Amino acid sequence: MDKKTSGRGARALRVKVKSARGRKLSSTLWLQRQLNDPYVKRAQADGYRGRAAYKILELDEKYRFLVPGARVVDLGCAPGGWCQVAVARVNALGERKSKAVGRVLGVDLQEVEPISGAEIHVLDFLEDDADDKVKAWLGGNADVVMSDMAASSSGHKQTDHLRIVALCEAAAYFAFDVLEPGGTFVAKVLAGGAEGSLQLLLKKQFKTVVNVKPPASRADSSEKFVVARGFKGREEDQEHDDD
Repeated sequence: MDKKTSGRGARALRVKVKSARGRKLSSTLWLQRQLNDPYVKRAQADGYRGRAAYKILELDEKYRFLVPGARVVDLGCAPGGWCQVAVARVNALGERKSKAVGRVLGVDLQEVEPISGAEIHVLDFLEDDADDKVKAWLGGNADVVMSDMAASSSGHKQTDHLRIVALCEAAAYFAFDVLEPGGTFVAKVLAGGAEGSLQLLLKKQFKTVVNVKPPASRADSSEKFVVARGFKGREEDQEHDDD
């Protein structure tokens, strides 16, 4: 005779993590969330280095900036999930013979494990000559500059918001120096009221600027992403065009 089931057979069980001596409650809750996060499980199954890979995948599904042949710069690329997505999307490995072959360049302050199809460099993008180095490595200007960077958390929400907006603005100025006209800038920001200056800055330099929270962003997170498309070109280039 068949045994009765509990009624939970088709429903995934939620993992509960017991608190441990020396581990903070916040750490226990973070671990429990990781273990129960479907995007974490998908990343492991799909071979991505983190769940953040799905954020850039979802953004690209909507706005289509990682096209075959594109030259991409990933700022603060560790652990490498965004680079992995970009390699496949821009055909950096040349696997799609009928499509143009792109380039993916990742930079970070720390060493990053090699990624097939991507060129990774240890570099502080805030250095004075960082833009020249990147253009030399790329052999020209970039079509896409993207950043999933976040400043180290201070534990104070407003301070963290100001820090990440400042970091995003720095990434935007870097993008102005390396992007081709028509290029795209994608970066993470935190909702909090201080990002207005960033929006004004980007709207002066790009034809369209949108803010979006992709499904892969956790519902309880204040993060969102700015996608700025149609770079108008450096000021000197715009002045030349007006002549």
